[in-house]
Amino acid sequence: MSNLNLEDVNKSLKNSTPEQIIEWALSISKTPVVTTNFRPYEVAILHACTKVDENLKIIWCDTGYNTPNTYHHAFELIQKLNLNIQLYVPKQTVAYRDVKMGIPEVDTENHKIFTEQVKLEPFRRAMNEHQPDVWFTNLRKGQTSFRNSIDIVSRSKDGILKVSPFYYWTDEELDAYLRTYSLPNEFKYFDPTKVLENRECGLHS
Repeated sequence: MSNLNLEDVNKSLKNSTPEQIIEWALSISKTPVVTTNFRPYEVAILHACTKVDENLKIIWCDTGYNTPNTYHHAFELIQKLNLNIQLYVPKQTVAYRDVKMGIPEVDTENHKIFTEQVKLEPFRRAMNEHQPDVWFTNLRKGQTSFRNSIDIVSRSKDGILKVSPFYYWTDEELDAYLRTYSLPNEFKYFDPTKVLENRECGLHS
């Protein structure tokens, strides 16, 4: 897999459907995973991937700061799609952190510590335990400047093959996909590490 020419791969997959992209990735993978935080439109990647392989491991790194709406949405999808959830949470409780630092302002030293605790450490722990060779994500072009620089298939900083089947899809196209399969969406999502929607949180960049 390390000898894949990503430029050629992306050219060949440019006009493929998400299902075809997922099938291609699974055909060369031994330990694939999907990561999710149940944010808006995450249901699309969860549905598309489990439609191809219902036993795919779904890694959910729960920061502990999700809205009640997001938790209800997550539990609904776990049941509706019969998701093989692998749950990872921070080593510190929200109550402990609220007393110690709360949610720090962006660009402060405490915010770096906060992000490490609630997102980066649980994510590294999950990846170390599962050792994936393919990582399905719902990254899309137009979300951030970094995401504009990748493609359907890219490599993480750790060398894992990242596959984003809906990379070129617009919100309108995803809305149509959700309507076709009668899938719920979630818009009351809160990421305490990002604050701004177009800010990367460190998992992908």
